[in-house]
Amino acid sequence: MGFRELHRNIKIRIITSFLTRIVGTMIFPFMAIYFSMKVGQVMAGFLLIINVLVSLFVSFYGGYIADRVGRKKVMVTAQGIQVASFAVMALANSPFLDSVWLTFSMMLVSSVSSGLMNPAAEAMLIDVSTPENRKFMYSLNYWSINLSIALGAIVGGLLFKSHRFELFLVLTFVSIFTWILVTYWMTESFESKSAVVSSEKRNVLCDVIENYRSVMHDKTFMLYVAGSICIMSLEFQMHNYIGVRLDQEFEVRTLTFWNGFSFEMTGIRMLSWLSTENTVLVVLLTIWLTKQMKRFNDMKVFFIGLSLYTFGYSVVGASNSMSILMSAVLLYTIGELLYVPIRQAFLADLADETKRSSYMAMNGLVFQAAKIAGSLGLTIGAFLPSWTMGTLYLLLGMMGMFLFQMAFNRFYTSKTAVKATA
Repeated sequence: MGFRELHRNIKIRIITSFLTRIVGTMIFPFMAIYFSMKVGQVMAGFLLIINVLVSLFVSFYGGYIADRVGRKKVMVTAQGIQVASFAVMALANSPFLDSVWLTFSMMLVSSVSSGLMNPAAEAMLIDVSTPENRKFMYSLNYWSINLSIALGAIVGGLLFKSHRFELFLVLTFVSIFTWILVTYWMTESFESKSAVVSSEKRNVLCDVIENYRSVMHDKTFMLYVAGSICIMSLEFQMHNYIGVRLDQEFEVRTLTFWNGFSFEMTGIRMLSWLSTENTVLVVLLTIWLTKQMKRFNDMKVFFIGLSLYTFGYSVVGASNSMSILMSAVLLYTIGELLYVPIRQAFLADLADETKRSSYMAMNGLVFQAAKIAGSLGLTIGAFLPSWTMGTLYLLLGMMGMFLFQMAFNRFYTSKTAVKATA
């Protein structure tokens, strides 16, 4: 299985997502700094929270509507909205105009676009993939996301303050290119088998609520969501508690290289090194490791990966040794590469094909809940020693593995029962 053998929709999505993320990462991670400079740190925090909430709530409607009118219609509309929002954001940061509130307004519009786009796009990937190629597809997509973020962050750090207008212009052109590909080359992957309920017969809001109530009644899926929150919460500790801990506890040391160059390794620099190590390893190892794991049982690979991931984060949460920290990052990165494609492929198997976009929207809660857990870790860590936090990370990872095991058992038991009665 190679990139060329994938469905055209998958190839378009991976390419356009890669391009959009490269340029987007040059801009959006630095918007907190931009808003802090313009309106103050407290107000900036509120604005960013509003932005996240808007995207979250719109995603529920986006998932609902994509299961009724099709993926492509929603994606074309969402991408058109995104083009307009990026174009106006470029204008609001141009030599002719400097408006923080117009920028924020268009950032909200962009969040509406993302909320509509993401559930439809994720469901479309499942629609046009097969159980045989999903792990490869998700591994390739994961690799491209990490590479684009790494490249974008480097360029953004250099250009955001001095060339913000030009970056928004490039983002606008990339968005136009994406809209053209989605509109004229992407095919519709889903046709709803259920008629859309008219507004006279049923209130749309009630229909949305009923739709997600049925998703939440899927106990296997909700076990999967709970397990995913536990595991992903560990990742969000890195730039919350772990970052603060390294800044406060890591003993500054001088590193000297063979050519005589030396510099001080502070806690913040150590955090940067660990993040860079993780990204480089993901970019270098993803495709190779995915191919090597094909000969092994998925469930064994999955739980070995989760074990390495959990143990690695628990060590990073407690250690101040440079060599141990870097070894732990190697462990949790390998674990991450082992479990992520299988977790995503399992989600594709779990989702009811008539409500895939709704399932994807509900799965979006995992990311937001994990972000909140990351913030809570920072607060809890203020009262506990680092070895206790490392132990809590270990327990959290074990809880995630237990929940995943329950989800797998329920899924395969019901699957066996269906085959037996067929």
